[in-house]
Amino acid sequence: MEQKKKLIVLGGGESGVGAAILAKDKGMEVFLSDMGAIAPRYAAMLDAEGIEWEQGHHTMERILQADEVVKSPGIPPTSPVMLAIAEKGIPVISEIEFAGRYTDAKMVCITGSNGKTTTTMLTYHILHDAGLNVGMAGNVGKSLALQVAREPHDVYVIELSSFQLENMYDFKANVAVLLNITPDHLDRYDYKMQNYVNAKFRILNNLTPEDAFIFWQDDPVIEAQLRQVVTEAKMYPFSDHIENNVKAYVDDKNELVLSTPETSLIMPRAELSLSGLHNLYNSMAAGLSACLLDIKKEDIRRALGNFEGVEHRLEFVDEINGVRWINDSKATNVNSCWYALESMPAAVDGRKEVVLILGGKDKGNDYSEIEPLVKDKVKAIVCMGKDNAKLLDFFTGKVEKIADTHSLDEAVAACQELAESGDTVLLSPCCASFDLFHSYEERGRMFKDAVRELKNK
Repeated sequence: MEQKKKLIVLGGGESGVGAAILAKDKGMEVFLSDMGAIAPRYAAMLDAEGIEWEQGHHTMERILQADEVVKSPGIPPTSPVMLAIAEKGIPVISEIEFAGRYTDAKMVCITGSNGKTTTTMLTYHILHDAGLNVGMAGNVGKSLALQVAREPHDVYVIELSSFQLENMYDFKANVAVLLNITPDHLDRYDYKMQNYVNAKFRILNNLTPEDAFIFWQDDPVIEAQLRQVVTEAKMYPFSDHIENNVKAYVDDKNELVLSTPETSLIMPRAELSLSGLHNLYNSMAAGLSACLLDIKKEDIRRALGNFEGVEHRLEFVDEINGVRWINDSKATNVNSCWYALESMPAAVDGRKEVVLILGGKDKGNDYSEIEPLVKDKVKAIVCMGKDNAKLLDFFTGKVEKIADTHSLDEAVAACQELAESGDTVLLSPCCASFDLFHSYEERGRMFKDAVRELKNK
């Protein structure tokens, strides 16, 4: 009798539990291990499937007997468990790589430093509304592995982080989307930008002449890397202006134009549901992806016009005493904050109208990228973190007022004091949330709760 393949899954979150269930369905001997605590709903899923698991530690003797390891993207390759696995020579793959072995569905894969979630959800929205049997996976939606195992679809729209791309080898996209590349997660990449760029460009792995590569034409990092990287895929660049062979652009009537061999669409920017320059790019990428899947232009137009946006990304919370409060907690890097500030109102008669909340876990940030916009639009900065020294050092003297706070309640109170009617309070932190919060979602939810409490006082 043939011995069962031994698969170890590291990490008991959405991707890990999905991978464990798929492995079980494929007849493998599965063991899941998580150094932290596994959420009760995931523990219940594992128990219901009869899958062995542990939490709070790693049983290394058992882990090192694996034929293959599926690793959660959040576990760095430098962690002790990963170093031990590498020393033993055990192959390590991602959940996406694992799931891809068991489906021939079309894959629309989306990465970039900023805009991934919005573009993924918008693309899914267009395809779903057009009647396709489509699933959403990666950093949003359900685990790809779980969907392949139990809810198979004809098409998947997958948001891929650089961490997920690290352990993908044979997997390939049919449509690969690269929105932009700006410094992020440099603490994971030895503070070397090229290492991060290399990880992002893994989305081009294995593309054939039948596949498509959608990318932002004007990104200098992408442009430089494309001089060194060769892909067989058809190229679909987009830009905010007409240039060379761009397949999506804005014309001189301020209309979004999608122009591919498959579909041609013209739509006034004012009709797009998402505003701001960053969302224009997101709409272009999603629209091009839909064109390549032969979605009718009237379906694309309708969906681009009625999409409701993404929680924690430039999300309007409330207006209190004439002050608008905006939750952009998803801005965990400097470039994402730049796009948020770009969409804020310009100073009127020299009066700046933005109170900006910054702070959290710094990932090797360079704040000079947002300095011009801060000087042009921001009247006050409220720092919110355990350690605000770097922010205070950089921005002191560059805004009229700067506050040093160490909790969300302190930060909201400072904003209430600094903002006056006509102003916008913008939570767009530039930083990861892990110093004071468990996630950017928790940070955003707590911010919204605190703002709503202001209204009730």
